[in-house]
Amino acid sequence: MAFIDYYKILGVEKNASEGEIKKAYRKMARKYHPDLNPNDKVAEQKFKEANEANEVLSNAENRKKYDKYGKDWQHAEAFERANQQQGQRQQNQYSTEGFSDGEDFSDFFQSMFRGGASKGRGRSVKFRGQDYNAELNLDIKEAYTTHKRTLNVDGKNIRITIPAGIQDGKVIRIKGQGGAGVNGGPNGDLIIRFVIENNTNFKLDNDNLYATVDLDLYTAILGGEITVDTFDGMVKFKVKPETQNGTKLKLKGKGFPIYKKEGQFGDLYITFQLKIPANLTEKEKELFTELSNLRSL
Repeated sequence: MAFIDYYKILGVEKNASEGEIKKAYRKMARKYHPDLNPNDKVAEQKFKEANEANEVLSNAENRKKYDKYGKDWQHAEAFERANQQQGQRQQNQYSTEGFSDGEDFSDFFQSMFRGGASKGRGRSVKFRGQDYNAELNLDIKEAYTTHKRTLNVDGKNIRITIPAGIQDGKVIRIKGQGGAGVNGGPNGDLIIRFVIENNTNFKLDNDNLYATVDLDLYTAILGGEITVDTFDGMVKFKVKPETQNGTKLKLKGKGFPIYKKEGQFGDLYITFQLKIPANLTEKEKELFTELSNLRSL
């Protein structure tokens, strides 16, 4: 019969501590548990192998015997020692309930450690349910206000409140809304990653908004009142005379909502882009020429 390396199965070194073995087993058992991998024969086999390895390595006496005889386990002394273990309850073992007995374990395990794999006698291990991951797309205007959404997760409707100011790439975790726990373990969580789609003329950076506004030549030179669009409506403000191209202006509190800080907003930064008049009439050209001549005096 082929020798089976239980250390290799659990992915630990031969000098691994009891805690390291236990940790490695729990990780494998959770990953390959049949309740989490229905109809997966490969996962089922790996779960059995992990249980088998743990049966041996988590018990000091069995581990000592395994380390001593190794591939020469068929030695008579090994059989004698194995038979003496008949009926003993193994310490730190975990349930193999849900599988048939003897024949589902390796011949090596059955021959060397008879009685160690009793059916369902061990402690049942509680496993936390798996986390569910979801991606939720929002328009930036939706993200601007607090609102509710209903998500269908694994056939169950979950209603959530999305706070105003949610940012692109933000991840939130909803406790207990993931996969069901195993053997009475806690449910997993629902993890939602938000994708914010921006189809507006505003650029969002943290909680601040940025926009470019066209400014006609006459208002730039003489000054005046203009109206600009913001997320919460139109705003009028005065432009100073002789405003230069590229001038920046801050509208305090007209930016994006600050996440989970109700009533608080970032700022809106406006950059003026001078708009030169086109299709001038002959009279307009004369006036601009006259103005140019005056400036050159």
